[in-house]
Amino acid sequence: MKRLMIYWGIFFFCMVSLQAQQKESSFVGTTAPDFTLKDLKGNTVEMASYKGSYLVLHIATTWCPFCNAEAPYLVELANEYASKNVKVLIIDVKEPQTLVQEKLQDRFDFPFPVLLDEDGAVAASFAPEGVLPDLARDEVMLASNLLIDPEGNIQFMSLLDSKNFDAKLLALKSRLDELLSKH
Repeated sequence: MKRLMIYWGIFFFCMVSLQAQQKESSFVGTTAPDFTLKDLKGNTVEMASYKGSYLVLHIATTWCPFCNAEAPYLVELANEYASKNVKVLIIDVKEPQTLVQEKLQDRFDFPFPVLLDEDGAVAASFAPEGVLPDLARDEVMLASNLLIDPEGNIQFMSLLDSKNFDAKLLALKSRLDELLSKH
C-alpha cells in the first residue's frame, strides 16, 4: 500500500507542468489567503502574525519524495535568512500529528513550526483555479513553495514540476534576494 501511494505520488507530480507554471505567474501579486492552524505542539499559529516579515510556506506530506528532498534546503534557507526578517513554515496536509512529528520534525529537526492542515482546506485555499482540475485542490499544492511579502502578498509560487524540480530552492532564493535588495 505504501509503495502504491509513492507511485501514485510520483505519477501525480509528473502531471504538473506548463499549465501549473502559467497559473503560478497569475497568482503572484495577489493577497495570500489568511489561515489559522495548530502546530505540532498544539499551539495556534495565524498567518496574520507573520505580517511585517517575509514568509516562506512549504506545503507538504510525509510520503512526498519531493517534499523530503527540499526539507534540508528549507532548514538551510531558514538559518541563512533568519537575520533578514524571513520566516519559514511547513504546512502538512491531512496527516496525523504523530506521523508528522516522526517522519518530518524528528527526521529533519526543523527550526521553524510545522503546521497541521487536517482537512486540507488551507492548502486548497492557495491552489490556483484550473490547475489539474481533476485533483482535489489540496493535492495540487503538495510540494509547493510560496513567498509572501511583509504586506501579505504572494511574491513567488512554485507548484511542483517534476521535470524542472528545484530541490535546492534556487529560484525561491533568487526572488527573495531580489526583494530584500530593494529594502
